[in-house]
Amino acid sequence: MNAPKSIAKPRLTTSAMIASIASEGQRVRAAPFGKALVELGETRHDIVGLTADLAKYTDLHLFAQAYPDRFFQMGMAEQLLMGAAGGMAKEGFVPFATTYAVFGTRRAYDFVHQVIAEENLNVKICCALPGLTTGYGPSHQATDDLAMMRAIPGMTIVDPCDALDIEQAVPQIAEHNGPVYMRLLRGSVPLVLDEYDYRFELGKAKMLCEGNDVLIISSGFMTMRSLEVAKSLANDKVSVAVMHCPTIKPLDEASILQAVSSLPRLVVIAENHSVIGGLGEAVASTLLRHQVQPAGFQLAGLPDAFLDAGALPTLHDRYGISSETLVARIKNWLN
Repeated sequence: MNAPKSIAKPRLTTSAMIASIASEGQRVRAAPFGKALVELGETRHDIVGLTADLAKYTDLHLFAQAYPDRFFQMGMAEQLLMGAAGGMAKEGFVPFATTYAVFGTRRAYDFVHQVIAEENLNVKICCALPGLTTGYGPSHQATDDLAMMRAIPGMTIVDPCDALDIEQAVPQIAEHNGPVYMRLLRGSVPLVLDEYDYRFELGKAKMLCEGNDVLIISSGFMTMRSLEVAKSLANDKVSVAVMHCPTIKPLDEASILQAVSSLPRLVVIAENHSVIGGLGEAVASTLLRHQVQPAGFQLAGLPDAFLDAGALPTLHDRYGISSETLVARIKNWLN
């Protein structure tokens, strides 16, 4: 799928490695993952933290400071990170292993697949810089991580939207018996879902707002963008519903099928991932298998391509996942 041309307008520049996707003036919470894991560690003494030289950049340094005897720095060796996490899980610990998403999936895939998942070990892999959340180019842009991890049998996959999602997801994935891959937003993370009476439930999609013309099914920070789109399109008398799907696998098929079949409206899947192998294809497969035909169906994800390096606002415009370009795309699909 070809992404739309970028909208010509001045944009603020950012550093290429920026991990926060908060806009200027937006409410944020600092290090929600690290703080949630520290809080959990107070009562769960089986929780251990491991990282591959990236504690500061995954917010795991907070856990290391609080519980130095339960923190393990594995160095730049992601295969070793996953192998050690699997070994600790066999001894009854619940390891939280952190790194960048490209390294935790592409570089360590065989160890995740064979050491952790095949034995259904209780390892929680939490990876920063998912999708297009860095401008460092294809070496650091994990635009295919969901496709890779969805292919692993028994792997639970979580793509949280904001700080609240992360805070509530941490204890639930710790409680879940089996391997989990969670995309991680770190640093100053936007806070948006508290305005929608939202609570994270592992395996459940949640309808955040209702609308009769368009249904956006989204995950990750694209849910934040989708809510912005809904507000913007309301000014043009376009009614948009937003369903947040934080658990990519297992997918909440029942809620999705009910939402799609309830009204004849355009269905848009918005995700910070390639259109190959992510939420969009998971939803499309669900609709096809259950013979549910929406009034229209479009994928608003990243193109099947190696993406450019640069500032995030520019790249999000270029590849169609900024709120402004998503508004333009939906208007075009409705015409």
